[in-house]
Parts: sequence; structure tokens; C-alpha cells
Amino acid sequence: MAQQGAAGVATAVAESVQYQGRKASRQGSEQRRQEILDAAMRIVVRDGVRGVRHRAVAAEAGVPLSATTYYFKDIEDLLTDTFAQYVERSAAYMAKLWATTEDLLRKTMARNDGSPAARAALADDIARMTADYVHRQLVTRREYLMAEQAFRQEALLSPRLAELVRSHQQILLQGTCQLLEVLGSREPHQDAKVLTAIIGRMEYQGLLDGDAPMADDDMLAILNRYMHLVLASA
Repeated sequence: MAQQGAAGVATAVAESVQYQGRKASRQGSEQRRQEILDAAMRIVVRDGVRGVRHRAVAAEAGVPLSATTYYFKDIEDLLTDTFAQYVERSAAYMAKLWATTEDLLRKTMARNDGSPAARAALADDIARMTADYVHRQLVTRREYLMAEQAFRQEALLSPRLAELVRSHQQILLQGTCQLLEVLGSREPHQDAKVLTAIIGRMEYQGLLDGDAPMADDDMLAILNRYMHLVLASA
């Protein structure tokens, strides 16, 4: 997958998403099905996965109860499709982000003379870029991160959700691996696993802390140290 490029990996994941519920046959029906999935996502963010019930979703979406049971025979189908939609949207978002980031990095690497000073400056730039990414996630996509955490927990009990979670993890992992290859990492896959774990921990801590998130300086210092370690051995 890494050979497809970071953006290609995200696009492939988006295209591979399959829905479990009944397919809509008309445009109006598809809109109603979409309203149900969006309502279920709002409930997940607000009340957690256990708050998703047919009656609650119907009330949230403003549709008859029969509509939710028509498209989704049980709660597992509804939850699976709600997260499938999240994965599809997230993959599309990340495909655009990776395409822009990868192009920027290749241009930066073309100007890099390979000297220790240049590599140190590159490490600083990548650390700041990553810290900015985490900050944007917490500010502009906070609800998506909340839903992601809820579905990850539920995936421990649901094989179908677990498969989607693994697919979603590949977006960040394989994309990060590709970018680390561009930077010259000797072990891009291992380094990517560590970096995505750091990012995941920072996102979770930012959600947990709420109005008192991890200080940007602390986050940047951690990422700076890691990127210097990675690029010093490259």
C-alpha cells in the first residue's frame, strides 16, 4: 500500500468502504438514509455508542421510527454504517492532506543539502508541521475525534467495527510511513508506528483535558525530540 503514495492509500481506503444496511433506491431515500447516519453520529459524540438506539436516532433525525428499522435491521448495522461513513469521509479528507503535505516535503527535500544542520532544521520543520496537524484536529475536528475514540472502544466487542478501525488506522499509518520514506528514514514502518502512537496519545489527551489541553510548547518539544532522533539516524 505504501507504494501507492500517502494520498493513494487514503483514497484506496475510502473506495474500499462497504455499507451493511439497506441501499437507498432513490435520491430522496438516500437523503433520508444520510440524515439517519448523521443523527447516529451526533448521538455517538454526545452520548456514546450505547446511546444509539432506533428510537433515539429517529427522534434525532426527525424521521419516523420505521425509517431507521427499514434501512438498518439492527443496531449493529446502524453502528457499522455510521462508522463506515466516518472512515470514508476521513479518508477523503486525509487524501487531500497527504497530497499537499507530500508535495511540500518533496520540494523541501530537494533543497536539503544533507548536512547535519540542514537535517536538524528539517526535523524542526516536521515537528512543527505535526504539532500544527494535531492542534487543527483538536480545534476543527474535535467531534470526529470523539466519535473515533468511541468506535475504537466498541470495536473491541464487534468484529465488523474492528475491521473498519483497522482500515482507518492504515490511513494515518501508511501515509506517515510514506512521508518518512521521503524524509529518508531507515525504518519508516517502525518509525511511523511510533509517530502515529504519539499523535494518537496527544489527540486523546487533548480530548480528555477539554478546555485545558496539553500546552503547545510541550507537544512541540516531544515531537521535536522524536523527529531529531529519527532523522539523525537516517
